[in-house]
Amino acid sequence: MSDVVARLDVLKTYKLYVGGKFPRSESGRVYEVTDAKGEWLANAPLGTRKDTRDAVLAARAAVKGWAGTTAYNRGQVLYRVAEMLQGRREQFAAEVAVSEGVGPKKAAALVDAAIERWVWYAGWTDKVAQIAGGANPVAGPFFNLSTPEPTGVVGIVAPQAGYGHSLLGLVSVIAPAIATGNTVVVAAAADAPLPALSLGEVLATSDVPGGVVNIISGRTADIAPTLASHQDVNAVDLTGAIAADGPGAAPALEAAAADTLKRVVRPELDPFAQDWTNAPGTDRLLSFLETKTVWHPMGI
Repeated sequence: MSDVVARLDVLKTYKLYVGGKFPRSESGRVYEVTDAKGEWLANAPLGTRKDTRDAVLAARAAVKGWAGTTAYNRGQVLYRVAEMLQGRREQFAAEVAVSEGVGPKKAAALVDAAIERWVWYAGWTDKVAQIAGGANPVAGPFFNLSTPEPTGVVGIVAPQAGYGHSLLGLVSVIAPAIATGNTVVVAAAADAPLPALSLGEVLATSDVPGGVVNIISGRTADIAPTLASHQDVNAVDLTGAIAADGPGAAPALEAAAADTLKRVVRPELDPFAQDWTNAPGTDRLLSFLETKTVWHPMGI
């Protein structure tokens, strides 16, 4: 008789990532996540407007501590995230493969690019002030200095699968926002949330303080309007809005954001136009920064 005993697989339970913890959705509901062929992969929590508001509260509570961390230390913290991503490379490659409908080699290359992108932004934390600030020439015996400061809480509509990359695109919108001292609430790609929810597990086991990154899965049409209209959100990145809910979604979200004078990063009109494998540049680093200008008299 064989000594090998058949056993059941222990299926993973995915949860939201809010305030450094893993709550179930307030609704208690989940939705089916399928692969590119329509086959079931997992159940993801169906985040609600209440979950989104809770995430904004967590992000707001974390702003002071994260923005007050030295730029050098933020870089060290973000580099630690890249180390954790590298350690779970195979898991992310498998999730990206099923989410994007690509082969193992392509998926692994996308994960490697995401890790490199995270390291790249980690290196910018103590350098961005050199391109976003400076000493200004003035007429008079004064020093006039401009320095960048984080905007605050940023709501992000993540790139959608089929229009971007479920991990590389996600990293490309989260990393620059937190590298410059902001905190974020992310509406994960509704049709490919698994890499985003797994990223929450990486962040929880790294040195990133709870509340700096909050990840909500569910219907973008429920989560994005709450972020756009919430008075305690300072800026929104609508990158995934058109792909998620059609061309009419972004203008409505922009209008909601205008009511509270939010900064807005608009999405590409053609979602296919965004190639996340291209060099990122510094635009997103500068998108969620405010400039403080200080006058100081010169000494005699």
